[in-house]
Amino acid sequence: MGGKPETARRARLAEIDRDLNRLRYRHDIAMSAFRFEEATALGPAIAALEKERQLLAAALPQVEPPTGIAPILVRPRRRR
Repeated sequence: MGGKPETARRARLAEIDRDLNRLRYRHDIAMSAFRFEEATALGPAIAALEKERQLLAAALPQVEPPTGIAPILVRPRRRR
């Protein structure tokens, strides 16, 4: 698997995701409060983080996502 560089990249990716969520939230609040200048000012920061996130994600090895299928445990049938 990976080593320190991959771990550092994943940590930075998590940090970028937190920052993006925070900035997008601020953007949404500004838009809903009709503070369009403030929302527009957040745009370049959001775009820069999205670009950095895309580059980091492309540099990391692809991990197979979970399928979301959980096994069902079957109880044995009781005889009547």
